[in-house]
This record gives sequence, C-alpha cells and structure tokens, in this order.
Amino acid sequence: MQQNKYDDDQFFKNYAAMPRSKDGLKAAGEWYELEKILPNFQGKKVLDLGCGYGWHCKYAANHGALEVVGIDLSHKMLEVANKMNHDARIKYRQSAIEEIDFSTDSFDIVFSSLALHYISNFEELVKKISKSLKKNGELIFSVEHPLFTSSGEQDWSYDENGNIRHFPVDNYYYEGVREVNFLGKSVIKYHRTVTTYLMTLLNAGFELTNVIEPKPPIEMRELEEMKNEMRRPMMLIISAKKISR
Repeated sequence: MQQNKYDDDQFFKNYAAMPRSKDGLKAAGEWYELEKILPNFQGKKVLDLGCGYGWHCKYAANHGALEVVGIDLSHKMLEVANKMNHDARIKYRQSAIEEIDFSTDSFDIVFSSLALHYISNFEELVKKISKSLKKNGELIFSVEHPLFTSSGEQDWSYDENGNIRHFPVDNYYYEGVREVNFLGKSVIKYHRTVTTYLMTLLNAGFELTNVIEPKPPIEMRELEEMKNEMRRPMMLIISAKKISR
C-alpha cells in the first residue's frame, strides 16, 4: 500500500516542525549510533530509499560518494531536498519504494532511514535491493522497533492522573497492518518481528554486520521529547553485506 501523507499540507507542516526536520541529522536521536556504522562512501554509488529532505544523500555526497540516487514518493519532500540538500552528484526521483527496478549491480550501498516499516512486502523489496547491489555491497537501514510497532498504539499507557505507567507490547507475533495516529493523521505501518527482519536478509544472501537498538545520546535525554526514551526501544538499525549473487 503506497501512502503519500507527506503531500498533505497539514501533515507536511507538522512534519516540518519536528526537530529532525528543522535541524537535520544531529537532531535525530539514532544518528549518533547510525553514523558509527556507515560505510566508506568514497567513490561509491549510493541509493537512499525514502530520502525525505535528503540529509543522508548530502552526507554521502559530502563524504565522497560518486553518485547518489534519492527516492521518495512525496513531491513536497523532494522540493525541500532539492533546495536544502542539492548537490551535482545527487539525483532525486519521485517514486514509491516498492516500485524500484534498477539494473543488476547498480549500487555499492543501499540506505534507508525510517521508511521500510511503511512497506507491506519486505521480502520482495529485499530481493529488489539485492538485485541492485553489487556483490559485497552494503545495506544499512533503520525502522521503528518491533516492540514499538507491535500493539499499534505507539503511545504510553497512562494512569488516571496522566502519568506514564508503561509502554504496551501486544500482538507481537501477529505481523501486518497497524493503523496508527502520527502527526495528527491516520497512517498505515507494517509490523514485523525482529526474526522476520533478520531472517529475510539472511535468506536473501546477506550477511549481518550490525544489529543496534539505539539509545538517545546522554546530552539529549533531558529534552522533553527524549526524556522517556530509555524506557523502551523505539528504533532498530540493521546493516548487512550482500555475499551471494
């Protein structure tokens, strides 16, 4: 199911107000762990799936990438990317992630930040990614953590006084659609287990290189939006290397 909520004016306005939208990579709590595992971009061809504002595309270009292709379904996202993160080595394309169809061995690196939990058929997408990657090419992506997506509520459980009690985890093994409220709109996401993420990669000929449940850095933990982020994982970062044809 392809969704283009980001081209809704109010939804996009709400997204644009988020710290990671205004301040870039350093405002994203997971960035400090993600950056540690990024590969050497020097002379590489890179594909960014769900590139948004193009922050990661520009990072790759700034670190020596030969060519970067940024894919996003949202016209509004790509407008901002072309203004804020323009570079002669970056080509932004409006397309659904599910519809990518690149030639065999097109890229050295495929990257995706917080986009693949919007994709219904993860196995099919991994096959397409594998096809587009050269042998020993690298895949790095982040998704919402399966404990975070499991119940579909994506909010804390509160007591009668409005104090946080705990974060609900429910229906973990029932994979599939979760309709959640995000930025004031109903949004469809897809829950899958940690096992599904990892085994899909292994079965597609990838070798796992990193599995990380990122914590916000100490200096961000007192921020209002981060102060409870040590109580449950919100994101999962995975990197893998393609070891078979």
